[in-house]
Formats: sequence, structure tokens, C-alpha cells
Amino acid sequence: VQLQASGGGLVQAGDSLRLSCAVSGGAFSGYVMGWFRQASGKEREVVAAFNRRSGSTYYADSVKGRFTISEDNAKNTFYLQMNSLKSADTAVYFCATDPRQLRWLPIVGSEYRFWGQGTQVTVSS
Repeated sequence: VQLQASGGGLVQAGDSLRLSCAVSGGAFSGYVMGWFRQASGKEREVVAAFNRRSGSTYYADSVKGRFTISEDNAKNTFYLQMNSLKSADTAVYFCATDPRQLRWLPIVGSEYRFWGQGTQVTVSS
């Protein structure tokens, strides 16, 4: 399974970006999907996650109401819509999936088996 993240860039505070994560080489259905980020000098943190089996969704408190995780099953792609971006959102963003049929929604990176290469998001204030 391969993940290809895209959509990052340099934007101003208040702008929007949509990150995409294309999944190939495996069955997309049943996956749990997550977006993580790592700012310079900080640990990786979960941003949003979605369990297709249970329909449950998780957002970090820092992005609630601004970010939305979604998917397009026909395109084997999931997204992170980021609105009202802040300088604190500046980080490398990673997408991740795991093919296990989970009843819970993992929000720890170690629970995800497959990772994309990361895409840089820089928000200038």
C-alpha cells in the first residue's frame, strides 16, 4: 500500500488549504484514516482521524471547527480541508491508514501501518 500526500503550500493566516492523500495498492474500504502533523522541534501529533467502519471521527481540540476530514471512496483518496489557518498550523502534514477492521478510532501514530511522505504547510501571519 502506498500513500501520496499533496496539497501543502505557503498561505496567509485565515486562508484555506485542502490536503489530499491518494491510497494505492490495497483495499481502501474498511481503512481507518488519519492526518498527523509535526512542527519543527515538536513531536508528531494527530490532527484528525476517521474510521470508515464505525463512522467515528476525531479532531484535535486545536483544529475543531476549522478542519474537516473526508473521503472519496471512488478515488481511493481522503482529504483534510483546513480553513481559517493559523501560524500555529505550520507543520509537515502526514496522512496515514491502517487496514484493520477496527471498532475504535486510533489516534496514536503507532496504530497506523501505512504512511504518506508528508506535505509542508506554512502559514504566514
